[in-house]
Amino acid sequence: MRGLVLDFDGVLFDSAPEAFLVARRTYAELGPALPTESRLPAPGDVSATSRHDVLADPLYEGFVGLMPLGNRAEDYAVMLSVLERGVTVDDQARYDRERAKVPVDFQDAFHARFYEVRTRFQQDAPERWRALQGPYPEFVALLRRRASSVALAIATAKDRVSVRLLLEDHGLADLFPDERLMDKETGPSKTAHLQHLQAALKIPFPELTFVDDKVNHLDSVATLGVRCALATWGYNGPREHELARQRGYAVCSLDNAEDLLFWEAS
Repeated sequence: MRGLVLDFDGVLFDSAPEAFLVARRTYAELGPALPTESRLPAPGDVSATSRHDVLADPLYEGFVGLMPLGNRAEDYAVMLSVLERGVTVDDQARYDRERAKVPVDFQDAFHARFYEVRTRFQQDAPERWRALQGPYPEFVALLRRRASSVALAIATAKDRVSVRLLLEDHGLADLFPDERLMDKETGPSKTAHLQHLQAALKIPFPELTFVDDKVNHLDSVATLGVRCALATWGYNGPREHELARQRGYAVCSLDNAEDLLFWEAS
């Protein structure tokens, strides 16, 4: 049996509003001030925040546009710093230069506080937290239909508790046993995640397909010999689609995902 390894945010779930809100609050709690035109309530006011509030924030669109260039929670601090300063970032090289300007100790502090803020949000306003994110219905339906033909797994920088809560909420927990869920504690990179999964599943790397919405994640695992696919329904755009094609990765839409991801599983 072949393996299909999925990123969580931007592949299985649309969770950008939640990530933005948690990042926005974390950034505010740690000190730097964002532009005053934000429509979001004060950082501690969880109960007053809705998905509409998040989508209406003037910084949200720019935040989502930068998401393909980051990797982990601390990258959200870099993105907000870029937006705060009004810097134009249009490729990975420019983003990496801006990332280097953000002190490492601030990035580390942001990473730790981000997950504290998320946990507090989950506990204090669970319905609000859940309402900010949900699965991509067409893709989930495809996975349910074809689950018996592949070993499904998750490789994500998200925390395991959040992933499990959301999978259970939407009736998807049975598709992803615990031993096939690689979260942020597994390692700092998708390469580490794929190495752990390959060892656990005993499936050769060339028979694993990894699906992510970020080209930089695909680049990092391609050296292992896994088959790489970009999910175009995630947080990316024409820039990333063209880069993926140039690198020889499968470029998947919801229309062609079944043919491309289950190419030899029939």
